[in-house]
Amino acid sequence: MATQKMLKFVTVGKEMPTKRDATLRSADFNEIYREFAAEKAAEQASRCSQCGVPYCQSHCPLHNNIPDWLRLTAEGRLQEAYELSQATNTFPEICGRICPQDRLCEGNCVIESSGHGTVTIGSVEKYLTDTAWEQGWVKPIVPHSERTESVGIIGAGPGGLSAADNLRRAGVQVTVYDRYDRAGGLLTYGIPGFKLEKPVVMQRIEQLEKAGVQFVLNCNVGVDISFDAIRGQHDAVLIATGVYKVRAIEAPGVGLSGIVKALDYLTASNRKSFGDDVAEFDSGTLDAKGKRVVVIGGGDTAMDCVRTAIRQGALSVKCLYRRDKANMPGSMREVQNAEEEGVEFVWLSAPKGFTGEGAVDGVLVQKMRLGAPDSSGRQSPEVIEGADYVETADLVVQALGFEPEDLPAQWDADDLAVTRWGTVKADFRSHATNLPGVYAAGDIVRGASLVVWAIRDGREAADAILEYLAQPAAVAAE
Repeated sequence: MATQKMLKFVTVGKEMPTKRDATLRSADFNEIYREFAAEKAAEQASRCSQCGVPYCQSHCPLHNNIPDWLRLTAEGRLQEAYELSQATNTFPEICGRICPQDRLCEGNCVIESSGHGTVTIGSVEKYLTDTAWEQGWVKPIVPHSERTESVGIIGAGPGGLSAADNLRRAGVQVTVYDRYDRAGGLLTYGIPGFKLEKPVVMQRIEQLEKAGVQFVLNCNVGVDISFDAIRGQHDAVLIATGVYKVRAIEAPGVGLSGIVKALDYLTASNRKSFGDDVAEFDSGTLDAKGKRVVVIGGGDTAMDCVRTAIRQGALSVKCLYRRDKANMPGSMREVQNAEEEGVEFVWLSAPKGFTGEGAVDGVLVQKMRLGAPDSSGRQSPEVIEGADYVETADLVVQALGFEPEDLPAQWDADDLAVTRWGTVKADFRSHATNLPGVYAAGDIVRGASLVVWAIRDGREAADAILEYLAQPAAVAAE
C-alpha cells in the first residue's frame, strides 16, 4: 500500500506552490509563494522514488531524513512527518523558506537527474512545519530535569539559537548575548520579509524564551560586557557572532553619499517592517523610492537588495556582476524572481569608480570578459580595455559579501586563536577553540555561508558542550 502511494514521478509532474503575480508581490514584503494544500503536498511528496541511496539526504548539511518524511506526507501522516523533520532540524520552517534547495537537496534528487523534475522538498518541508504550528504539534521545550551548569552564547543568529535549543532541552541554563534589540541575527534583520516573514522567526524565539532561555539584547561584547566576564559567569561559552564586516569596494568616489552597505540597507528596511523609527530610512538615505538604484554583487544578499529596492518603489534597479549568469553564486531561483519583478542584470560588469559632487550620480563601469579558470575552477573576469561607461545612479548598494570582525581586538582576547582569514579557529568536529570551555560555530568559523550550515554547527557545538560539561574535572579547572 505504501509503495502505491510513492514512486509517482513518472505520472505526476513536478509542481511548485503558485507564486503571487510579480506586479502584485512587488508592492509588498509578504512571501511570494503560496502554501501547498494538503492534497497537493501529498501529491508532490508521492513523487519521491524512495531510492536506495538518497542523495537529497546526503547533500543536506543537516542530513535530514527526507525520503521518510516525504513518504509519511504522501500517506497523510503529517504529524509524524513533522516530528521526523524536527528531529534533525531545529528550524525546518525557516530552512524550507530560505535554503537554496536548487543547490542542495533538490539539486541532487535522483529523479531530477533522470529527467523527471525534482521533488519540491523545500515546499513540502515549509508546508509540514506551518501545519504543525497551526495544529499545535510544535510542543514547548520542557527539559526532563534542570541542571545547574550554565552556557553563555554570544550571537542570537541561527547558529546560536540552534545551540540554545539543544542545550535547553538538556536542562542546561542558557543565556544568549546579542548586539541587536531583537534576537534572530540575519534571520530578523538581514533577510527580507518576502523570503522569510518575521513572525516565522519570532515564534521560535518566543518558544525559546518560554523555555527559559535568557536573552541579553542591545549588548555589545567588548563594550557593554567583557568577554572575560562572560567566561567567568558561565561554565562554557559558544561564540556564534556570524560575520558582519562588509567587504568594501576600493575605488575613486567610494565616499560619496548615496553609496551604502547592503546590511545597513536591508536592516533599515526590516526595521520599518517592525514599525520602528529609522532615521536614515525616513530621511531617504536608505530608502530607494523614486531612485535609480545600482546594486553591486552577485550573491543572495545582492538579490535581497535588488528585490527590496523594487518594493520600495525605485525608479529603476540594476545589478552589476563581474561574471555571467551561469557563474553567479546566488540562487538561480532568486535571479528568476528578481527578473520577473523588473530587475535588470548587467552581466560582465564591475565598478571602476563613482561620479558625483558630494552625492553619487553614477557608477563608472568597466566591461569584463571571462578568461582562464582560477584556483576554484571558475573563469576569471578580465577587463576589456576602452569599454568603460557610466551607469546613472542615485543609490548604490555594495553587496560584495561579509568578512569576520577582529574579535580578539574587539574583545581584548588576544589569546583567542584565529585563522589567517580572521575567522575563529575551531575544531571542525567538536567546534572547540584553543581556550578551555570556549566553542565557536557558524559563519565566524567557516566564513559567510548558509543558514542551514549555521544550524548544523550550532547543534554539533551544543552536543560537544554537553560532553564537556559531563567532565567534572574539566569544569572544576575553569
